Amino acid sequence: MRTSHTRRATLALSVIAAILAPAAPAAAAEPQPRADLRADVDRDGRVDVAGATDDAGEDTWTPARGAVLLPNIDDDATRCPTTDPHGGPLSDARLAACNDASDTKVNGTPDARDLARVRSVPMKGLSASASGTLRVVGGARSTRVFVRRGTGWEWVTAATRLTAAELRAGVEFGVEATDVVRDPALWGGRAVLRLTVASGASSTSDDVTLRAAPLLTHHHLQDARRILVTRLPGTDPFSRRQRAFVRELAEEVRAAGVGGPPFTFDGYEDIWTQNFVEPGYVSMAGPGGRPQFIRVMLRSAQPDRPSGRELFERMRGKGVGVVQVSGVRESEEWTLNSMGNLETIPPYTHAGRAFPAGRVIMGERRDDGSKPALAMRTLLRAQGLQDPLFLDTSWLHVGHVDEFVQFLPAPGTPRGWRIGVADPEAGLKLLRDAQEAGHGGTRMFSVPGSGDLPAPRETIDQALGSKWLVADNTMAARRIRANLEVLKRETGVTDAEVIRVPALYTRGTEQGERGDRVPRLMRLGAGGVPEAIRRYGQQKRLTRTGDRVAGPGSAVLTSAYVPGAVNGVLMGRDRYLAPRQWGPVIGGEDVFTAAVTAAYTRAGLKVSYIDDWETYHLGMGEVHCGTNTLRDASGPWWKR
Repeated sequence: MRTSHTRRATLALSVIAAILAPAAPAAAAEPQPRADLRADVDRDGRVDVAGATDDAGEDTWTPARGAVLLPNIDDDATRCPTTDPHGGPLSDARLAACNDASDTKVNGTPDARDLARVRSVPMKGLSASASGTLRVVGGARSTRVFVRRGTGWEWVTAATRLTAAELRAGVEFGVEATDVVRDPALWGGRAVLRLTVASGASSTSDDVTLRAAPLLTHHHLQDARRILVTRLPGTDPFSRRQRAFVRELAEEVRAAGVGGPPFTFDGYEDIWTQNFVEPGYVSMAGPGGRPQFIRVMLRSAQPDRPSGRELFERMRGKGVGVVQVSGVRESEEWTLNSMGNLETIPPYTHAGRAFPAGRVIMGERRDDGSKPALAMRTLLRAQGLQDPLFLDTSWLHVGHVDEFVQFLPAPGTPRGWRIGVADPEAGLKLLRDAQEAGHGGTRMFSVPGSGDLPAPRETIDQALGSKWLVADNTMAARRIRANLEVLKRETGVTDAEVIRVPALYTRGTEQGERGDRVPRLMRLGAGGVPEAIRRYGQQKRLTRTGDRVAGPGSAVLTSAYVPGAVNGVLMGRDRYLAPRQWGPVIGGEDVFTAAVTAAYTRAGLKVSYIDDWETYHLGMGEVHCGTNTLRDASGPWWKR
């Protein structure tokens, strides 16, 4: 009986379980497709939606891997105004406010190559009632997204809906950053896109991360593409001589094979073309893996320097944008913000640190703590690839790194480049050797005089007998050695990779209240400098008087005595343009020219010379200070 009872109980339970169990479907339901958003993570110029090459690491970013978007700050359709409706000048802020990313349209050509591509993997089998949205969930204020529909692009807003048909076929998006990264505290460059697809009561989503391309400065392993210079109007002697410099420069450009004649600024009469702009670039992988780049003209952090406006007025356009910093403090020293105080070490790896796009150097006055503008330093650091290295320029009137150091190509060597430095000890040795050989009475300078500027009459004996010249150059040599030790420690460069170029420095005897190139009354028997030089020099500001010692243990402020050869222009991998030396002529040969030529020849460079004595040298600058260079931006910074 117990067995029969147990069987009946088991049967009852089975019946109850069958009643309560859900009915088995006739066939298993198809799973809903999963949202999958892809970007060019491996930087090959295409978005892989069929394979997995762009899947791994899509939510992270490193200098070598991760999707990149361009700050779309050029003006492809040249739509940005440079004057107001009445023909008056726009403010600096209004000039800077306009670019391709300042509206909600895709400007320029339909291929929209300045937009980074993001694609959704086709969602086959998606129900007809499904729809999708795309949101920027990270960096929304600095990111704009477009969706390709038909042959055009539509701005993606909160109201934009992606249809089931679009999602089944796969959707193409174009993404731009609306600015460069300026301050990581405000925006670090990350843009996170989220695709969400809803079908009935279910939804699926996927994120992908992009980062704004870093704004990079050029280095000397990038070939020169065009030279920039200012051309003065006017009929006064100085203006005529400056135009002669421009003509001679054009001849050197043509001989060097640099593309096109020099681009000439002519709106603001600021002859220091190196100082109001630093050419740079932003780039990402484009079609075929070739970098798609925008040149970016980085305006100096000198809001009261009007020449920077010409960058917006004449250079901004297709493939060229302009960046200016704001919030520059009045107390930040004006001359250190000139772009002659910004140079770039070529790419290197040393002591566990890699700089595949090179590294910025800038000068600071450690004797009194003066530095370039904080806004500029913050912007440069924010790019994440060229972390600025600061050198001590306390001993220089102007305080720019281009007055004593440069970087030269060295093909065939493991590093690929060398350091060139000014060598005051070598300059003194040239004079002492000439004096010992009985040439002390030879004139120190062979430059001929002109109508308003007599030829200097100082002799070698008088120069070496000067109260200051030997002491000033001994000090300059010590300061240069200290800076060179910093560069060697940071880069791994050895003494064998340093080219020492003869130079001489001198303190000035006059300093204007404005001008990083204010002329001094040189002790050359000339009796002064022409008003034209004074006038153009005084477009800038210096805060120091010529002979003042900046603080305890600091140096007298100096500038080039003989035209500074390191302050020249690298025109090609094997061609260098230096300022004409106008040194003592002994036995029919300019001893400084011979020594400078020998130094650069050892570096594998052919040297030519251009006369900048009256136009730039007497204003405390040289040919580098008076020119600028657009260089090749087609190389991928993400590869070494």
